[in-house]
Order: sequence, then C-alpha cells, then structure tokens
Amino acid sequence: MTTIVASKGYTLSGARNLAMMRPTMTMLEYNDITPRRFIILDGEPYEVLSSHVFRKQQRKPVNQTKLQGLVSGRVVEKSFHQAEKAEEAEIGTREIKYIFNKRGEYWFSDPSDPSQRFSLPETTVGEKAHFLKGNTIVEALVFDEKIVGVHLPIKVELEVTEAPPNIKGNTATGGYKVVTLETGATMDVPMFINAGDVIRINTETGAYVERVNKG
Repeated sequence: MTTIVASKGYTLSGARNLAMMRPTMTMLEYNDITPRRFIILDGEPYEVLSSHVFRKQQRKPVNQTKLQGLVSGRVVEKSFHQAEKAEEAEIGTREIKYIFNKRGEYWFSDPSDPSQRFSLPETTVGEKAHFLKGNTIVEALVFDEKIVGVHLPIKVELEVTEAPPNIKGNTATGGYKVVTLETGATMDVPMFINAGDVIRINTETGAYVERVNKG
C-alpha cells in the first residue's frame, strides 16, 4: 500500500492521481472579491468568507471583507477600495474520500484508488471536521501542489446517537435541545428529534436543517 503524506509542507508531486492543472491567474476588481473566491494576500492564499460593498457619505465605495488564510488558518478583515485589485489565487480542486481520524490526523484516499492514502492535520481540514463521517467525498483545495484546505458538501446527513428525553409541552412550544451525532459532534435540534433519527445539517452554518424520512 502506498501512503502519501499531503499535509502542510508536503507536496503532491509524487501522487499522480492528485496532481492538479492550475487555472490561469487573473486580477479581481474590488467588488469581485466575494465569498468562496480565493486571493493572494502578503504571498499567502486566502479564502473570502464574507464581503460587503458600501459607500460612506460622499466617499468612493469600499468592499469590507473577512478572509481566512488557507495555510495559517488565521482570519483577518481587509477593506478593498474601488481602485484596488487583488490577485486571484491559483487554487485547484480534487475530490478525496474521508476514511477516519486518529489523534488529530484525518485520513483520506483517492476515491478511485483506496491504496492511495494520506493524512491531513485537523488545522487543514478545518472546524467543520466534526461533521465528517467515513466514506464522505469532500473537495480538497490545492495550492502549489499542497492540499491547504477541505470543503465539505454544503449539506450532510448524520444519525443522532444520543438525545435527552422530550419534556412534556416543549415540543408544542418549539423548544430546542442538545443531541450527539454519530461523528461525536453536538448541536441544537428541535425537541421532537430522538436518538436513531437522521438529520440534515448545513455545514456552512453548522445548523440543523430538517429530519430525514427513513426509507
């Protein structure tokens, strides 16, 4: 079995199936710096988490953004003025399959070749790692032949393994309670959710969406 270490600081040059063709670099206008786009700031790739274009009194418009470094993980706020541009980061993508995690290392494989296994640290997988279950296909973000981030599907379905009993009257008033999911994550759900239910979760907001009908 071939093991490929693809965490920060390790390249994918030896992994043919994970090599990426990178897109042509472009410059983004200030108002094109929008969520889920990637830019270069101080030589580091950043993902745009949020943006808001506004005009203060008689001044020219400004795009107020929140960015997250794909290598450092730090979140910063940055204002882009109308005359400014940003270099779009050359980010490639690749589907990978999540297998399991152990001691802060998350193990993945190429979906078409299970023998091509590699690990990523929790800092690369990100805070949404607690919504990952075995055999989930996710999108790896590749920069300079390194995996620098992971995008989960926007919605995932997970089974509730532990749930406190309903308190009489709360189901009618729309109360919430904390349950444990099959991945070990905990979250607030409506009172009518019970252990054994499968629920749909929005991984971008971390919020409960709905109960999934069985069968």
